[in-house]
Amino acid sequence: MAQDHKYLMTPGPVEVRAEILQAQTDWMIGHRSQAFAELFASLQEKLKHVFFTQNRVYVCGSSGTGLWEGASRNAIRDDKRALHLVGGAFSERWAEISQANGKTVDIINVDWGQNHTAEMVADALAQHEYDAVCAVHNETSTGVTHPIKAIGEVIREKAPDTLYLVDSVSGLLGAEIRADEWGIDILLTSSQKAMALPPGIAFASVSDRVLERAQQIAYRGYYFDFIALEESIVKNNTPATPPVSLMFAANHQLADVLAEGIENRWQRHLDMRQMTQDWVEQRGFGFFAVEGYRSPTVTCVANTRHADVNKMAAFMMNKGYDMDKGYGQIKGKTFRVAHMGDTQPAILQDFLNGLDEFLAQ
Repeated sequence: MAQDHKYLMTPGPVEVRAEILQAQTDWMIGHRSQAFAELFASLQEKLKHVFFTQNRVYVCGSSGTGLWEGASRNAIRDDKRALHLVGGAFSERWAEISQANGKTVDIINVDWGQNHTAEMVADALAQHEYDAVCAVHNETSTGVTHPIKAIGEVIREKAPDTLYLVDSVSGLLGAEIRADEWGIDILLTSSQKAMALPPGIAFASVSDRVLERAQQIAYRGYYFDFIALEESIVKNNTPATPPVSLMFAANHQLADVLAEGIENRWQRHLDMRQMTQDWVEQRGFGFFAVEGYRSPTVTCVANTRHADVNKMAAFMMNKGYDMDKGYGQIKGKTFRVAHMGDTQPAILQDFLNGLDEFLAQ
């Protein structure tokens, strides 16, 4: 692949188009100026479209990890408990963050590569009362997409006062998710995955129910205090200094996303998933994620051929691609093919052709 850099085929950070990188170089503006308020309002309108929400969408200069902490601190009371659905590296980490902030946490564990079910959640809700259910939509480490819509339906039916908090860091804008329709009270994401932006900015749609809950919590922290964020957002601003350059880029990118059409973008990701799955099956590899719950944005390939993943990655680097070698406890036993963001099918095909060259050696 002829280019002046290595194309990122990793599941975050992902490749960012040159025009989006260029958007960051717009002349700086003061973040208490009218120009910034106009930028913020423009970004807010677009964010509501892509989150499928009528609620506010907070904008934070952080990774998604920061909004995990904000969600836990603002939505879970100290004398109550939360239910975390855990089945991969990132869902594990969110549960750890809730515990690190003094919250009482129950966990439904599934093996890495398996999915949670609405029935599991219904059983847990029948046993205990929870302030919140916390779930990861698209587990980046395993390539599993969990049934977020069905879980939300169970929560609304069995425990209507329980808040539903969802991480869609590697899902939003690549896999279907609809905050309001699916009953999600906090839907959070960050910039460097399916949004195809540089790292460093995170977003969360937040319901009125969350703000009512936050008012009951004395110690919400400072940087991710949703009440403070709300006081600023009504003025098209943020409490602390925002990442203005990244907001320029996000505003440009979301305009392009809306021009592509969100449903069209979802379909492109599904098409690339199919391309990747066909390659996996035809080359004699396996799938780490259980059938029926495989991600539209990242395929976790079971390394059943015992390929040397380190050598594979070095070979692909020479072909112009930076690829993944698996994550955490399944590194090397798997490798992940990212097909998210602005990657097009032709690029994915070229990448897969490169893997074929390596395998033919």
